Amino acid sequence: MQFDVAVIGGTGVGSRLMALGGSPVHIPTPLGTIRGRHLIHEGVNLLLLSRHSAGHKVPPHLVNYAGMATALKQLGIRYCLATAAVGSLNEEWGPGTFVVCSDFYDFTYRNLTLFNQVVEHRDFSHPFSPTLRNGLKNSAEKVGKSVQMSGVYAGLNGPRYETPAEIQLYKKWGIDLVGMTGSSEAVVMREAGIEYACLAIVTNLAAGLTENMLSHEEVVDEMERSGEIAVTMILDTALQVVR
Repeated sequence: MQFDVAVIGGTGVGSRLMALGGSPVHIPTPLGTIRGRHLIHEGVNLLLLSRHSAGHKVPPHLVNYAGMATALKQLGIRYCLATAAVGSLNEEWGPGTFVVCSDFYDFTYRNLTLFNQVVEHRDFSHPFSPTLRNGLKNSAEKVGKSVQMSGVYAGLNGPRYETPAEIQLYKKWGIDLVGMTGSSEAVVMREAGIEYACLAIVTNLAAGLTENMLSHEEVVDEMERSGEIAVTMILDTALQVVR
């Protein structure tokens, strides 16, 4: 079975991807079986993956990131697009803001790597694929959606949210967004030789920047509002890079 592009849907998007239809796919790897769907979209073969599994059952620190990257490598997939719900450290980037991530810090301490049995190193001068980032920019223009084309993402282990003190420290370091998945995927996808980009969707201002308490419900609510346009942009970008 030939695939062109993989799409990883996070909170509020994974379920939308699965609803697009397609055929169930099970990909055995040495790191476990990866389950997704095979969708042919305008002649392009897509592998659709729901990051947190059906029903949002798998927490961010237990997602099989290395298994997903290994599965994509086995299938010969060159490109991977993903969405991620994030908190914003920029008060001007409120809920509903789309950011095409340009760099990241990884504070997850998950020690993820595909290179446990061999000494190999990967360059991260461009942490996210320039080709895919440009594709997302073009897609945003097509649908009339304003996007931020530069944003530094900090990956935290979760599942808890950050403290106000942590957020103030991260702001001093030039961090724009906080999340729990994007940096892990960026690392293993690069090690697997797969071009990867993350479309971050702001669901809330980070802790201490608003008087509101943070909750998963507000994250889900915002992703439900923004999910449809995010899927449209992702699918259009997939078409761009293949054609």
